[in-house]
Amino acid sequence: MYQDETLKCKDCGNEFVFTAGEQEFYASRGFENKPSRCKECRAAKKNAQRSAREMFDAQCAECGKDCQVPFQPTEGKPVYCSECFAAKRAARD
Repeated sequence: MYQDETLKCKDCGNEFVFTAGEQEFYASRGFENKPSRCKECRAAKKNAQRSAREMFDAQCAECGKDCQVPFQPTEGKPVYCSECFAAKRAARD
């Protein structure tokens, strides 16, 4: 049903293949538009948006290590470093 299609990236101008598998994935998610950027430019845009996020200094309530979090810590609420947060999440699941 789907066939590989060659598209042109709107950022870098390079051609990239929109595979049949990707098209099927897009359709299963209800996406109607084709991608306008190649994988490299999509990743670069995503990373640029992520790095623009303001980070706040905090101290982990579990291990005491200094860390940075993407939200303003609220006094009286625990903040966890990424390692302790992941461990708590894994223990919960």
